Amino acid sequence: MRRDLAADVVIRRPRGLNDDVAVGASRVEDDGVDEMPRKITDELRLPQPCVHARGLPWIEQATTPISHRDTVPLAAVPRYARAMTQFSPLAEHLSRMIQIPTVADRDDATFEAFVALIEDLYPNVHAALERERITDRGLLFRWRGARDKDPLVLMAHYDVVPADSSEWGEDPFSGRIENGVVHGRGALDDKGPLLVILEAVESLLTDGFSPARDVYLSFGGNEESFGAGAAAIVETLRSRSIRPWLVLDEGGAVVDSPLPYTAGSAAMIGTGEKGQVTLKLTATSEPGHASAPRGISAIDRLARATARLTPATFRPRTPEAIVRMLHALADRATGPARIVYRLLSHSRFLAGRLFAALGGEPAALVRTTIAATLQTGGSAPNVLPASASVTFNLRIIPGESVDSVTRRVRRRIGDSRIAVSSLEGADPTPLSPVDAPQFELIAEAVGSAYPDAVPTPYLMMQASDARYFHAISDHVYRFAPLTMTSEQRASIHGIGEHVSIDSLERGRAFHAALIRSLT
Repeated sequence: MRRDLAADVVIRRPRGLNDDVAVGASRVEDDGVDEMPRKITDELRLPQPCVHARGLPWIEQATTPISHRDTVPLAAVPRYARAMTQFSPLAEHLSRMIQIPTVADRDDATFEAFVALIEDLYPNVHAALERERITDRGLLFRWRGARDKDPLVLMAHYDVVPADSSEWGEDPFSGRIENGVVHGRGALDDKGPLLVILEAVESLLTDGFSPARDVYLSFGGNEESFGAGAAAIVETLRSRSIRPWLVLDEGGAVVDSPLPYTAGSAAMIGTGEKGQVTLKLTATSEPGHASAPRGISAIDRLARATARLTPATFRPRTPEAIVRMLHALADRATGPARIVYRLLSHSRFLAGRLFAALGGEPAALVRTTIAATLQTGGSAPNVLPASASVTFNLRIIPGESVDSVTRRVRRRIGDSRIAVSSLEGADPTPLSPVDAPQFELIAEAVGSAYPDAVPTPYLMMQASDARYFHAISDHVYRFAPLTMTSEQRASIHGIGEHVSIDSLERGRAFHAALIRSLT
């Protein structure tokens, strides 16, 4: 008997399991025609093949031929869709990536296992693209397009920061998949963003697509420890006189209400990043017994210096990226906030003073921040130390430099008995233009994956491998095409890092649209 194609979706028992993933099929009977699954999955943005059968009690695993009792009504399709995405190939691939703990202090074998894994997961990428090993941790793929000048560079990194299972309450490297979410260290920073790049390229290659210009994939394995791999890749490209037309790395994400009293979502696209420097303050004094202290000790000097290095050490400076951010979000603001944001977008002075007064993240957008992070000194509870030190981390606003903030710290503490030394540092990057076709291309790709999100420029406060690419490109941006709540953003380098499968699907769609739009 012929059944209406829109009437039912038939769920068949998986024919077998491969690496614990079902190789089942879904279909709708139409005189033997089995075309509906692809139509349904395309409509629902579901992956092929079907569904992992275990753990889904609402699916009857029939051993007899399919009958009407084994069908799922069309009303149950959303539930079917959730089950499909729960065990999507993207989720499984990311889970396997997370299970390889590419923490900086692990041996080379761990990182080599990850390189071997992505070769196994993405055969088309490795067959069609040229891969180079740049140092022991840098991977550079070249996808030849119609022309080799002015290429696109897509960046990510595959190293992660440590994670403690006692703090997480579970194994942070298990790659657990539950309720449409992939859990584990690196889900957001930065294996999730790396995965959606590879998934997009693999998909485009499967479709027989060839880009209009060369596309490079630059993956670093030591971003969390200052990115020597990315720096070497930049030098390699520079030596070949390759100047990328557009570089896109991790950074911003799709977030809800990025500023107070704003509605809707925004795609936060970093146009540059703050610099950073680690300063060590060291004081010396006469050692002795704590029972008879004399004068100001090394610890006393450092305590006084630390008290002087308040947030007001550096005056507000509102970068162009923040002015443009305020302008973009003003229309999404409600009530009086709309007027306030419009006013602030036309006055850097007022924006700087207001954001600095708010403190926290708003203040970090408009001035150099300073925070004490480490301290040492003393050998016993009853001994006055001969020396002590405090280490500060500074994030430098555009318009200042490592040298200028170091001089400012010395003047602020005003103590010649304290030595100030710079352990490591980098100046702020230049700001890439917003009024440019490269930014517009990113904005169009955002529209294809996140139609309701407003492309919004901003200044990235963290450091990334992208900072090296400013040496060879004027258009370097920072945007990971994933949705991130405030809770998820806090989990980066923290506890409970996770990403939704829907977000991964949209991230893949973003990169596919970006590559297809190249001219």
